[in-house]
Amino acid sequence: MGQFRPGKGMAELPTGTVTFLFTDIEGSTQLLRELGDGYASVWKQHQLIIREALAAAGGAEVGTEGDSFFAAFSSAPGAVRAAVAAQRGLAAHVWPPGHSVRVRMGLHTGDGVLSGSDYVGMDVHRAARIASAAHGGQLIVSEATRALIEHSLPAGARLRDLGKHRLKDILQPEHLYDLIIDGLPAEFPPPRTLEARPNNLPLQLTSFVGREDQIGEIRELLSRVRLLTLTGPGGTGKTRLALQVAAETVRDYTDGAFFVDLSPVTDPGLVPAVIARALGVAEVAGVPILETLKAHLQHKELLLVVDNFEQLVAAGGVVEELVSTAPRLKVLITSRVVLALRGEHEYVVPPLEPPDPKSIGDIETLSRSEAVRLFTERALAVQPRFRITTDNAQAVAEITARLDGLPLAIELAATRVKVLTPQQMLPRLQGSLSLLASSGRTLPGRHRQARAEPVQAAFGFQWWLDA
Repeated sequence: MGQFRPGKGMAELPTGTVTFLFTDIEGSTQLLRELGDGYASVWKQHQLIIREALAAAGGAEVGTEGDSFFAAFSSAPGAVRAAVAAQRGLAAHVWPPGHSVRVRMGLHTGDGVLSGSDYVGMDVHRAARIASAAHGGQLIVSEATRALIEHSLPAGARLRDLGKHRLKDILQPEHLYDLIIDGLPAEFPPPRTLEARPNNLPLQLTSFVGREDQIGEIRELLSRVRLLTLTGPGGTGKTRLALQVAAETVRDYTDGAFFVDLSPVTDPGLVPAVIARALGVAEVAGVPILETLKAHLQHKELLLVVDNFEQLVAAGGVVEELVSTAPRLKVLITSRVVLALRGEHEYVVPPLEPPDPKSIGDIETLSRSEAVRLFTERALAVQPRFRITTDNAQAVAEITARLDGLPLAIELAATRVKVLTPQQMLPRLQGSLSLLASSGRTLPGRHRQARAEPVQAAFGFQWWLDA
């Protein structure tokens, strides 16, 4: 989910049980390309229509990002009235000849937990993912919202059951419905969920926080190159970032996206068989598995995510053969080191940016730091009452800075708020983990473990660098 700029505050942000609305213009890049300077007036008119609908229904604008809106309502029926009014207003407006503005919308009801001027928690992520599943002109709602609105729908609107769907970052499938509005388009393709294409992407237990810029850069690279390696030391979040990119781009590949975990593999000769197993490719008697794999992939349009390759560099030739055989195959690798393969491009995964020291006194600004957002999200998972306050803001900022913005370290530290306040944690962190910035592959395991000792000793948990 993106980092939204604070909104104009037409109403106070509600807490408790809140219905979240996310909107996004479908095909905005193409509109911009076709309309040129004229896009600005289209974008402003779209904003005006949505803001009028929000205000009429008592909605609070949380923020905007590009052509997207994020709003919150204390009432689920009010949220639906706003969304329906916005869709009707957008459909009725006269846009430039030959163009229309079709906006995807999503509604979900859950806990409204504020951190500064931003909402945090899984319910916000769920609402954003539901919106991303919609098509332009479509309004999709969750089961939680449906239960609150089914007897108070606006005139001329009815619910349609879309079944259960897997959403990015959401462990359990979500039962989705869309709202059919009289006079507006009612036929849409299947929801843009993980079911839209074949895949074996593992369900994630936690939300994905931040890294919008990195996702955009990696997606742009994958549009141009066929073999991309994400590099960085252990704990920087390479695996999670690769999985997020795969989940967000799976619809771009006719034959889907598949994940191959090499972490338990120690023999380079087994890599073809492990890849084949992930793809569901059966061995053929008397035929080398690599040849069977090449034949299977030859005409596939597919994204292959291969994780933890640094321990099997000798098997890099397998990837080269697959890429050279299958012209529509793209491979996204995670590794602590670049593999020096033909056609390989490298993307160095940075740590999360720690908060600006100047922002520590401003809780709203501090709460928008990616490192602090991650700490807050993971802290809420174990301590639902956790908030960034004037009392703990300095300590949280220093913890994320001392942990060098490493996502794994921040997540592990955040889990300790169940027994320690951030102020109590801080003195237990001696020094920083900056030494982790060098490649763990060049050091014996005992030295890598030694570098983890400040975290492990401080909090009493195991540090696993291969995340």
